[in-house]
Amino acid sequence: MTGKFITFEGSEGSGKSTQAAMLAEHLKQRNLPVLLLREPGGVKISESIRALLLDVGNAKMGDECETLLYMAARAQLVKEVLIPALEAGKIVLCDRFLDSTVAYQGYGNGVDVKTILNIGQYATRGVQPDLTVLFDIDARKGLARTGTSKDRIELRSIDYHEKVRQGYLALAKQHPQRIKIIDAGGSKEDISEQVNTWVDQIL
Repeated sequence: MTGKFITFEGSEGSGKSTQAAMLAEHLKQRNLPVLLLREPGGVKISESIRALLLDVGNAKMGDECETLLYMAARAQLVKEVLIPALEAGKIVLCDRFLDSTVAYQGYGNGVDVKTILNIGQYATRGVQPDLTVLFDIDARKGLARTGTSKDRIELRSIDYHEKVRQGYLALAKQHPQRIKIIDAGGSKEDISEQVNTWVDQIL
């Protein structure tokens, strides 16, 4: 595949979605072929699964079900959009990917990480990001940024969100060549400049 795959990761309220959109606009201004996706979602089937996952009415959803639904949404996105875009030489930006499931369902919920990675290999068809930008923020500060209308995941305890953050930091230590940490406490403009610097190195 001739394209480049860049993922954006971080806890709730880290600003990753904003930065993904800013990078997409920056690359478009350079006349580069860019595609911006989000997880879970990005295509019709995956967006339907997203609605199930985030619905506060689904409080009884088990950890196994939650994990597999995230993987199912991912598998459809990979098959339908991601692989064709990379084969066409596009720069694909994705708001969350497999690292999210490791952090949220693995470190957060206690699902076996090896199991997540094994299922993830199948769901992603082995596609891995060329670069992952991790926006790190204190869990309480991040949640405060999300506003009052929270989804099923955002409503979880501060202890859960602290585990997710620590999971991300552990992943960054395990994959320092791929995962680059950015302090999410700075201004949008300063953070965007840091993102552009990392992206320029792989382009």
